[in-house]
Amino acid sequence: MTNYQLQTAKHITGSIARTVLGLTFIFSGFVKAVDPLGTVYKIEDYLKAFGGFFTDLLPLAGTAAVCLILVEWLLGWAMLLNVRTNWTSWISLLFYLVMTPLTLWIALTNPVTDCGCFGDALVLTNWQTFWKNIILLTLVIVLLVCRKAIPQLFSWWMEIVLAVLALISGGLIMLYSYNHLPPMDFRPYKIGNHIPTLMEIPEDAEQDEYAITLIYAKDGVEQEFTLENYPKGDPEWTFIDQKSVLIKKGYEAPIHDFEILTMEYEDITYDILESETPVTLVTMYDLHKTDRKQAAKLRDLYNECWERGEQCYFLTGSGEDDIYAFAEETGWTTEEAETIFCTIDPVTLKTIVRANPGVFVVQDGTIIDKYNLKDKQ
Repeated sequence: MTNYQLQTAKHITGSIARTVLGLTFIFSGFVKAVDPLGTVYKIEDYLKAFGGFFTDLLPLAGTAAVCLILVEWLLGWAMLLNVRTNWTSWISLLFYLVMTPLTLWIALTNPVTDCGCFGDALVLTNWQTFWKNIILLTLVIVLLVCRKAIPQLFSWWMEIVLAVLALISGGLIMLYSYNHLPPMDFRPYKIGNHIPTLMEIPEDAEQDEYAITLIYAKDGVEQEFTLENYPKGDPEWTFIDQKSVLIKKGYEAPIHDFEILTMEYEDITYDILESETPVTLVTMYDLHKTDRKQAAKLRDLYNECWERGEQCYFLTGSGEDDIYAFAEETGWTTEEAETIFCTIDPVTLKTIVRANPGVFVVQDGTIIDKYNLKDKQ
C-alpha cells in the first residue's frame, strides 16, 4: 500500500469514526438538554447509590448536569464539523477512560437500574451501556490514530464562532426546557397516553425469577440448601433463614407505581382515572423544594376547577407534617389540606411532570394536558 493509499484509508476510517462519535455525543447531549431535570435526578440517583461522601455532593447535581450536557453537546458538534479534532479526540479519550470502567462497575454492582446516558429516549441496561462504551472507546482510539489524515475545514476564528454557537444553542435548549417543560416527552406520562392501559400486565408476561437459598442448622452447623434439596420434614434440621436473589427481571408495565392515596390512606387512583370529567392534578414531589411564588397560584387554579365542576388535587411525596406546614404557609386551612392533598411516590411525580409545581390533567384515564405552573397566567 502506497503512502497515498494509506493516508486515504486513514482519512476515510477516521472520518467514519469521527462522524459516529459526533452524532452519538450530539444525540446524548440533546436528549439530556431537553430534559435537564431528568439528568439532575439521574445524577442524584447515582450519588445516593454510591453513598458515603458522594451524598454530600447532592447539591452539586444541577451544576454537574449542566456541565455534562454542554460538554457532550460541544464535543458532538466539534467532532461532526471536524473542529479541533486533535483536541476533541484526546478529550473524548479521557471521557471514555473514566466512563468505561465506571460503567463496568455499575454493571457488576447494579446500583441503579439504567445508566441514563440517553435520558428516557433510549433506555439501556447497565451491561448494554458498558458494551456501548467499549465500542465508542474503540472508535476514539481509531480516531486518534487517524486524526492527522483528516484536514481541518475551518479557520481558527470560525472554529471559535462555531464553538460559541454550540454552547449558546445547548444552553438555550436547557433554559427553555427547565423554565417550561421538555419540548419532547419520552416518558410514559406524555399527553395522549392512557394510564390504565400502560398499567396493564399481559397474562403471558415473564415473571421475576429468583434464586432462593434456605439456611438450616444441624448440631450447631449451618448449611445452605436450594428448594430442591432442603431437608424437608427432617426433625434433625432447624430452619434458620431464607435468602432470595433476583436473577432475571420479568416484565414491568411502563406505568407500575401510580397509586394516589388521600391523607386518610384511601386509594382514589381509579376514582380519578375513571372520571368522565377532567381532573386537574398538581404535582409537588417535595414541598420543601416547591416554588413558593408559583404555589401562590394554586388557590386560583383550584377555584377555576371547581367553578367548572371539575375536581382538583395536589399530589406530593412529602409527609403529613410537611403537608400541614406547607398548607398553613400558603393559605390553606387544615380541613382544606386534608381534602385536597394526596400522597404518591415522589419518583413517580418527578417522572410525570418535570416541574415543582407542575400540572397534568386526566380525563377517562387519558392525559389531556401538562404544563409547568409557571406558564399559567
